[in-house]
Amino acid sequence: MRNYKYLIVGGGMTGAAAAEGIRNADPTGTIGIISSDDDPPYDRPPLSKGLWKDKPMESIWRKIEDFSVSLHLGTSVTQIDTQKKQATDSKNESYSWNKLLLATGSSPRTLPFGKDEIIYYRTASDYRRLRELAGTKTRFAVIGGGFIGSEIAAALRMNGKEVTLFCPGEGIGDRIFPRAISQYIADFFGEKGVSVRKRARVSGLAHRDQGIVVTVGDGLEVVVDAVVAGIGVEPNVQLAKAAGLAIDNGIIVDEFLRTGNPDIYAAGDVAAFPCKPLGKRMRVEHEDNANTMGKYAGRNLAGQQEPYNHLPMFYSDLFELGYEAVGELDSRLEVFIDWKEPFKEGVIYYLEKNRVRGVLLWNVWGQVDAARQLISEAGSIRTADLRGRLK
Repeated sequence: MRNYKYLIVGGGMTGAAAAEGIRNADPTGTIGIISSDDDPPYDRPPLSKGLWKDKPMESIWRKIEDFSVSLHLGTSVTQIDTQKKQATDSKNESYSWNKLLLATGSSPRTLPFGKDEIIYYRTASDYRRLRELAGTKTRFAVIGGGFIGSEIAAALRMNGKEVTLFCPGEGIGDRIFPRAISQYIADFFGEKGVSVRKRARVSGLAHRDQGIVVTVGDGLEVVVDAVVAGIGVEPNVQLAKAAGLAIDNGIIVDEFLRTGNPDIYAAGDVAAFPCKPLGKRMRVEHEDNANTMGKYAGRNLAGQQEPYNHLPMFYSDLFELGYEAVGELDSRLEVFIDWKEPFKEGVIYYLEKNRVRGVLLWNVWGQVDAARQLISEAGSIRTADLRGRLK
């Protein structure tokens, strides 16, 4: 039995941030992190961004050693006993805790075919595998036109690869971008040499002499050397559910990131938290939320009482295009677009019931805090008053 004052299940960005948060409040309490990853904690965004622009691999590792943490890598917690305050892992090792943090993250959605042929891009191991293939192969298929799919397609193309991007919708990022912007990005990718297949749902893979044949539902066949997919993720709630914790699109937590059990907290991708600025419960799968929520969870584990009222942001780089965004971005909401230069620079506001719910800063920088303030404002707002509001 390994005994820890603080036990963290999950060795991603959230777990690493939580260890830092604990140390901010408790310099000596023992901390254990159990991670299914074989690698120690690292920053995830560079896997689809900076590492493809010659950023060194050494730069992604979190300085977990600074926080006197015991790491247990390459193993998963299979059971937690909330009464005994004990956890058992896949190697049949046992751990006890005073306070437990579930930072179990999320897992990629998969397709019912392809098995090990498809790289469901998420981990450092996935990066190494794709980077090795990119060193010897030329033709790549990317399935999924969302956040990860668009970044990987751009990264591979910038590294001289032939890329076919299969988008199930009308354009790239069509679940969050207004239709005109989504289609503009698809056309922009086309100008960069990416073959963008819209309304294309991949239905199968097959091996032939010339390579891997990707089949789309309408019968289209594209021959490639390797296949990458980014078709969304699902929160890893199984452990929490088996322990009797409340689940609703994630592990339900209060403003202090506590579950229904006062000694068990949850944070990161897996946590469904009350978002005060938006007045609703939400779950966020981006870096800012992982890092900020992790630190709050760590401090609260160590006895602080700090409500998590942060409104997370996210960002992306697509060739020379870039954006930052905060709040709720949903293409089904009312949208007001304030261009400085159409499709080159501007601010896109997402509204519901005459209130700003989200802001997309399209090649506009340094305005995230102002966007947060705007979203938090009470009362209704006219779209005419948004013109020139953020510059």
